[in-house]
Amino acid sequence: MTRQPDPAAWEHGDADVGGVRLHYVEAGDGELTLLLHGFPDFWYSWRHQIPALAGAGCRVIAPDLRGYNTSEKPEGIRAYRIEELVADVVGLVRHAGAARATLVGHDWGGIVAWYTAMLHPEVVERLVILNAPHPAVFNRELFRSTQLLRSWYVGAFQIPHLPEALFRAGDYALLERVLRGESVRADAFTDEDIRRYKEAVAQPGALTASINYYRAALRYGRPELAAERRTIEAPTLVIWGEQDPHLVVGLTEGLEEWVPRVRVARIRDAGHWVQADAPDRVNELLLDFVRNG
Repeated sequence: MTRQPDPAAWEHGDADVGGVRLHYVEAGDGELTLLLHGFPDFWYSWRHQIPALAGAGCRVIAPDLRGYNTSEKPEGIRAYRIEELVADVVGLVRHAGAARATLVGHDWGGIVAWYTAMLHPEVVERLVILNAPHPAVFNRELFRSTQLLRSWYVGAFQIPHLPEALFRAGDYALLERVLRGESVRADAFTDEDIRRYKEAVAQPGALTASINYYRAALRYGRPELAAERRTIEAPTLVIWGEQDPHLVVGLTEGLEEWVPRVRVARIRDAGHWVQADAPDRVNELLLDFVRNG
């Protein structure tokens, strides 16, 4: 079992990306690997993967995406359109002084990674997706499976102020329930992990900014709708925790139509937080992929 990491050993920095300041954690030297977290995460989501990748010879940068934790939180819903999020990723690659990077994305970070690979393939060396649907496959599954019912919360997040109030209630009890209740492994999130997560979402403006990702997705739609039909040529690994209550396993099927060089690894005893539920297996898959493609 992966040991609890020591985040104090990693360097913290800030990047000015298109006028938005992003906080990040960095470790290791070598080929650039960006770790992109989801909701309601922050860079700490990758606590088990950072030391493994850095130890394998990767230069790892794990940012707090815009609006999260201590990164800057632009005002307004429009600032969280997918185009802006993709531009942040491209900007981070440039900030690191690299031409290309391996992108590893979970949940919303995975969605951003998918679109970065479609809209800016020139910056993507490899792509790793953890429990985040390809946009075209999501459209396919939305009305032919239980996926629409599983996505009910996206509609609830459109209501102003209500989701923020629900998350804050009872010392962020909902946050703890989401993390621990949707994990398969009982110790996937320790008490110290929960404390850190609560501290991150309690940053001024963080809850509204992170929920604005969902609001922007429905209000502004996706960039260049035809983009999701574009073929992704980069070698791609999809890691999927099968016990995800929000995303059907069918979202991993038929990806070859859009991602011909894809490999899918399903993990039966893991849920949505697959990198916390099965850190050893996820690390094994990641290291094999960055070494062998």
